Amino acid sequence: MFLAMLLLICGLLLLVGLFNRFACSAAALAGLGVALPLRGALLSIPWTSALLIAVIAIAVLCLGPGAYSLDARRHGRREIVIPVRHSSSDDDPI
Repeated sequence: MFLAMLLLICGLLLLVGLFNRFACSAAALAGLGVALPLRGALLSIPWTSALLIAVIAIAVLCLGPGAYSLDARRHGRREIVIPVRHSSSDDDPI
């Protein structure tokens, strides 16, 4: 019951886009906890589904908040600027 409520709260936080790092970390840990053989036998979720939840949560954690999430509004949107590199005669491979 506790893991189901935890995953529900994490899903709602991700849906709104609030506290992405916390929600993804908690969802990944809960998914891995369910995927363990002893814990997974007590719940009706197959271990493969629980492992898939954990992998997706880790992927979303690596991607970060979206452009329209509340986290992006709170912390500001980050933009990566790649400077233009001028070519010289030394860079020619031939």
